[in-house]
Amino acid sequence: MAVRVDLNISLDGFAATTDQTPENPIGEDWQRLVASYVATRTFRERVLHDTSGEGTTGVDDDYAQAYFAEIGAEIMGAGMFGLHSFPDDPDWKGWWGDEPPFHVPVFVLTHTAPRPPIEMADGTTFHFLTATPAEALERALEVAGGRDVRIGGGPSVVRDFLKAGLVDRLHVAIVPILLGRGVRLWDDLREWETGYTVSADAAPSGTMHLTFRR
Repeated sequence: MAVRVDLNISLDGFAATTDQTPENPIGEDWQRLVASYVATRTFRERVLHDTSGEGTTGVDDDYAQAYFAEIGAEIMGAGMFGLHSFPDDPDWKGWWGDEPPFHVPVFVLTHTAPRPPIEMADGTTFHFLTATPAEALERALEVAGGRDVRIGGGPSVVRDFLKAGLVDRLHVAIVPILLGRGVRLWDDLREWETGYTVSADAAPSGTMHLTFRR
């Protein structure tokens, strides 16, 4: 069992974007940041439910497959769930659609009053809680069945877990773009890499996959 993180980041260290508008709720920066990931066959199958076999294979797809493998529970921030979009709508179920790609219990960290759990298709249940990283991880470990727990994001949540020393494996896909704005991953993490080994894989897309293992 490992506590894992997988994130795409830009060359200048941004792992979340801030150019969203009501007309473009995803934003152009985010599309650039995850372009090589969403082009993979695994993403198309797992997230878009596209069984045509289309999509890239190779290094990027290998990491996309690893992203979904052996996960028993997930922890994410309210922003990644989409809670900020409709904070006062009790019927809002996030922006992952009727069939979220997680297929495991997902714990959503929130600073507001927790909501009742939301059960979705294919084994995904969203649980809302106000907790420290250690407390949230304890809850996730209880239901993970000995499999990995993934800290899904966003970068502020990931940074809290990294600073608390709770992450066993961090995979960052460094995308060859400069954003110049957004939310950085590495702030306040000086010398965090101490105590970890690192490996690197270069993909034809230009993405560099770095993996830090405790």
